[in-house]
Order: sequence, then structure tokens, then C-alpha cells
Amino acid sequence: MGFGQGLSGLNAASQNLDVIGNNIANSATVGFKASTIAFADVYANSRVGLGVQVANVNQRFTTGNISVSGNQFDMAIDGAKGLFRLVDNNGAVSYSRNGQFSANKNLEIVNAQGQRLTGFTVTEDGMITNQVAPIKVPVGNIAPKSTGAVDLKANFDSRSPVIVGTSEGIVSTGTPAVVKPSFNVAQPENHTHTLPVTVYDSLGNPHQLTQYFVKVAENEGNSEWKVYYQFDGKFLSSPTGTVAGKSGKPGEPGTPASGTGVASGDYVTGDTMLVHNLSFDSAGRLIGPYANVDEDGKASVLPFELSITGIGEDGSPAAPLNVTLSYNGSTQFGGEFSPSFTQNGYATGEYSSMSIATDGTIVANYTNGESKIMGALALADFNNMNGLQAIGGNAWVETGASGQPVLGQPGTNGFATVKGQAVEESNVDMSQELVNMIIAQRTYQANAQTIKTQDQILQTLITLR
Repeated sequence: MGFGQGLSGLNAASQNLDVIGNNIANSATVGFKASTIAFADVYANSRVGLGVQVANVNQRFTTGNISVSGNQFDMAIDGAKGLFRLVDNNGAVSYSRNGQFSANKNLEIVNAQGQRLTGFTVTEDGMITNQVAPIKVPVGNIAPKSTGAVDLKANFDSRSPVIVGTSEGIVSTGTPAVVKPSFNVAQPENHTHTLPVTVYDSLGNPHQLTQYFVKVAENEGNSEWKVYYQFDGKFLSSPTGTVAGKSGKPGEPGTPASGTGVASGDYVTGDTMLVHNLSFDSAGRLIGPYANVDEDGKASVLPFELSITGIGEDGSPAAPLNVTLSYNGSTQFGGEFSPSFTQNGYATGEYSSMSIATDGTIVANYTNGESKIMGALALADFNNMNGLQAIGGNAWVETGASGQPVLGQPGTNGFATVKGQAVEESNVDMSQELVNMIIAQRTYQANAQTIKTQDQILQTLITLR
């Protein structure tokens, strides 16, 4: 008769209470993963056992609740698969689920211990690479971008009357139309619809490109419209220029139109006015000019190209503005003129904030409304998560038992997604831990009782005479 079984039970129950106590103590620790203890009996060469021992302490890598923090640098991993990859100043790599981050003096995203968050780098054109490096917050301005394309979709009111006297000289060979008689923008009856669009030059300066639409003819069920172009109050002219892609062969390049300007309100004649033509069929579809048919037989209208020179000659000169105007998707139905357009230029802007997409893309936002991809979060996964070694600070390092990390972008290959301005709370289930504590307490008391009973029996033997 011995005390070994009871003592082993006391030791096991005590360690169980330690694990439970640690879970409860870290119930408010961001990214903490609760642990569970596993027991095994002690090997004995007889049917009477020798007690119990702690076989292992495992962590539960389940997802905790996600709570909003409001900090632009905070991130929460929303799913079980994935760990933040961190690197310290010595290059040592560790992993964590704690997404509480800030920016250091070097504008690197770091945790409370100063470890830098790493992610996939991007190329100059915003393409994500497979290279991993610390993520940095950009500073300063975003460079301006010259407008290169204006995409317009509009419904041209089919009920609009033909404007008499402006339909002469329409040609379909690609050379600028000769306008007779003169066109005067100051007279509203000279045009049907007007659309101003703000575009930007290479220095980020805004300019107004105004389009005047004039319904000029209805022939054999088709309607013809002219488009005049005014840039910063001056009409574009092209006495000798031609328009790109006018041979009727899909994709064949041509010569962009270019020229000088004529003041707004002046009477202009056909040899100084740049004109573009649009054609609609009886079904209200845009059919010309110069329809381009793809391999599937779907027709589209080739875009119209403008090359505007002499921008900012009185101040800081900007590069020529080469703009491609597309009218694909426009219609002519019996309804109000309803234009919608996009253009891809913008002025310079200051960095204002950072945002994180669910796929881990880290985006810098600027005061001009533009954004720029600055990296993509790199999550790590291991074949054996419980093989990781805890090093404190809510972090782990890889071991031989865990295997090597597999990196991936959130939302790909089974990796969890990410939520910005949020953190993952501890996954400790407080009610369950309290139940476990009561059980462990009863177990400890029961084992203590076995020792007490053994002691009483031993005292009985000692007192025998």
C-alpha cells in the first residue's frame, strides 16, 4: 500500500488548475488561444496502476470573437487557418494571432514588442509578388496621373429634333468634318446636349473638356450626331489631322487628331473645327462610326482619340494630353439625356489613412480620393500547430515538430480572411473554464482524500499489537 497514486493525482489536478487559471487570466488577452490538458496513466507491470501523469498541454487554435477597435493599423484574422508573420530587428521570425499594431518611427507596422509585420511586396504597377518584407506606411504625396481615357455611356434622346444647317459636310473617312454654316456655342439652339468632364494633365492640373452633341440627320432609320470638343473654353481644331482607326479594319492604328484652339463664343468654320460623328440604328444601338467586330461577332465602336498640345504654356508646361474617348454602351431611346462617365486621371494627394481588405490587401488612401496598394498581408500555416513553441508575448516560433511554415494571402488556399480596424478576442470560454475549475477542484479534493485514507489505514497498522 502506497501514496503514489494519490500524489500523482494531486500533481495532475494541480497542473490542470494551473492551465485553467492561465486561461481565465488571459480571457481578455487579444489573440490568446486557450489550452487544454491531456492525462495518461503511469505505466505499471501489474494490473494495479501507479497513478496518472500529464501527457500534453495543447492549445485550441479556434477563432475568437471579432471586435471593432477603430485603429487603422489593427487587423483580425477571421478564421482558424493563419498566423501573422513577424520579424524582429535581428531577423528572428515569430508568429502571432494578436493583431494590435501601430507604426514606428521608421513607418513600419509593428506590434507592442517592436516586431515588424511582414507581407507580400508589390511592383510599381500594383501587382502583388511572392517576395516577403516588412510592411511600411507610405508618406508624402501620390504623384498625379494624366487622363488617358474617358468612358462615356449616355442615352441620347431620340425625340430630339434635327438641328437644321449643321449636317453639311459629314464624312465617314476619318477626316474632320467641314461644318457649314458656322457653329456658335453661345446659341443654345446650335447644340442638343452638353457634357463637361474634368480631366487632368501630367502635372495634376484640372482642365475642362466639354462635349457638345448635335443631332444632325435621320436617314433610313439611322440617326446621326456630331460631337464638338471644347478644352478650357477653346474649341479643338484640326485642319489637317486625322482620327485613329478609321480604315474599318479592327485594331488598325491611325493618326491621333491634334490642333490649336478657338475661343469660346467665336464663330468657327469647318476648316478650324474638330468634329466626331456618332450613328445609331432604329433599335437605338450605337453602330458607328467604324464598328469593330470581335471573334464572337459582337460589334463595338472604335474609340476617338484626341491629342491636346500647348497645355499650360503661360505657366508650368505639361506634357501633351492624349485622351481616348469611348462611347460604347450609349443608346438612343425616347428618354432624357442621361450621361454617366469615368476618367482615369487625378491630381496629386496627401496620404490620409490605411485600409485593409478581406484578402489582406493593404491600401494607402489619399486626400484626392485615390488609393494605392502598398502590400498584401502574408499569413502562415503549419502542419502541426501544436508543435509550435510559445515564447510569450502571445507569439510562437516554429520547431521541428511543427514543420516549416506555408505562406499565403488571406482568402486563398483555405487561409482565413482578414478584417481591418478590428482585433480577435481571446477564444477562452469563461463558462466552460469555470466548470472545468470545479471539476479539477473536486478531483484534487478526491485525491487528497485517498491520501488521507491511506494515512488512516497506515496508522491503524502501526497501532496493531
